[in-house]
Amino acid sequence: MTKVKGLRWLVIGLIGLVTVINYIDRNALAVMWPAVSKDIGADKADYALLVTMFMVAYAFGQSLFGKLLDRIGTRIGFVIAIAVWSVSIGAHALVRSLGMLIGLRITLGVSEAGNWPGAVKANALWFPPQERAFAQGIFNAGAAIGAIIAAPAVAALYGSFGWRTTFVLVGVLGFVWLIPWLFVYRADPDRHPWLSDEERAHINVRPATADAPESEAPAPGMLKLLRYRQSWAILLSRFFLDPVWWLFVSWLPIYLAETFHFDVKQIGMFGWVPFVGAMLGSLGGGWFSGQLIACGWSPISARKLAIAIGCVIMLPALLLTAQASTPLSAVLLIAVILFGFQVAINNIQTMPGDYFAGGAVGSLAGISGTAAVAGTLITTWLVPVMTTQGYAPIFALAAAIVPLALLSILLLGRGLPRAAGTTSPERNPA
Repeated sequence: MTKVKGLRWLVIGLIGLVTVINYIDRNALAVMWPAVSKDIGADKADYALLVTMFMVAYAFGQSLFGKLLDRIGTRIGFVIAIAVWSVSIGAHALVRSLGMLIGLRITLGVSEAGNWPGAVKANALWFPPQERAFAQGIFNAGAAIGAIIAAPAVAALYGSFGWRTTFVLVGVLGFVWLIPWLFVYRADPDRHPWLSDEERAHINVRPATADAPESEAPAPGMLKLLRYRQSWAILLSRFFLDPVWWLFVSWLPIYLAETFHFDVKQIGMFGWVPFVGAMLGSLGGGWFSGQLIACGWSPISARKLAIAIGCVIMLPALLLTAQASTPLSAVLLIAVILFGFQVAINNIQTMPGDYFAGGAVGSLAGISGTAAVAGTLITTWLVPVMTTQGYAPIFALAAAIVPLALLSILLLGRGLPRAAGTTSPERNPA
């Protein structure tokens, strides 16, 4: 049987690519909202309702797919998620009323959520701890690239074909992706026929540090996971931090339209810029913690330092964005915010695999995603209320919750849960 060198990188590359598609699909409505809302008779409050319903469904989907992926595996779990979300976004072309659009945003939210616990689980399966954050960075960079591509690409398609045909075209992308996925991802690394013995041994290497979990440790169930403070470190940090990301993913086009009076074409010209910062933060944050681990830092200590740096970058940029007076200064400051966010979140999302081995990784990734959505829903409800006179108040609120995310990790995330293999304290050579 032919072996494929570096198969793990091909797998994470495919997951990064489908994350690009994921973000093109979810952002398409925001980019075309000025046109869609006019045709179906909707307003800003209706858009907030749509975001809310998407996020509620997304919260449910995170936990659903987290458990499902632990049961049926990564290969088929991704197939189910992508097939459903591709049908859902394509069916947006049929929308004639707000009610129908709400229904499709719900099915889109449930299915798109599967991409995140699926990626975290695949990362834990295919990469040793010292490479895990960089691999997660490749996956997270896919979200940023998708957002970069979405604004100009969707605006261009809209200009040529209108919003209904544009939804059909972006819906096709997911089905095209399934072809190489089913061909390449034939099994997990323990049984994949293309994986060399050398690469399999490399994947199974664990650093000789005090916070490396034992792979054979029993995987706690969902309820038992919630008994560990390490689980709550991830849940609370995501509850506080993820709303910052979603504030810009969901509301950036509306912010540009309301603050600077942009139309769809102008949103396409400016809306991609902040996500370049997000892409660089995804890759840089993963590389940075990986380098610390290679220098002898324990994985958890390395993740924490990267998270702290990301939060420190975000905080002043959020406060300055509240005073931005030109579209260029606004999008550049938001690029700095999203750079810091991705440095931090990339390492937080890697930590389920640092704390737990085996079947618990997808479950913890899923429930932490649900916690992230719970926090995001609060900001979603607050945006229409707090932005009647401008967006400065919501940016100030975002700045206030960043330190809470950092404190959650620093105070609750020490050591390992007993079920993960050891209770020794962290070891930091610095």
